[in-house]
Amino acid sequence: MPLGNASTKSTRIETRATLEQKQLIELAASYQGRSVSEFIVGHAEAAAKQVIQEYERLHLDREQSRILVDALLSPKRPNKSLRDAARRHKKQVTSR
Repeated sequence: MPLGNASTKSTRIETRATLEQKQLIELAASYQGRSVSEFIVGHAEAAAKQVIQEYERLHLDREQSRILVDALLSPKRPNKSLRDAARRHKKQVTSR
């Protein structure tokens, strides 16, 4: 997901806010010497990255880590159900 800079910005995000929210955001943006748009997009981008990282990172405890490492280092042979699923997948899915 490429992030644009000022010269490549071409899309628009619109939102509604209460008067109090707008004034609060304007004040915070002015303290940082940024426009309201720069302030909102910057903070929304940081929040989005954090949410994505939380959902995409795998959190394992010690026992779960041991089980994962064991499975990676000593994988079990696929059973009939897994082999059948792999065959169906190969027939139904076209890879790019």
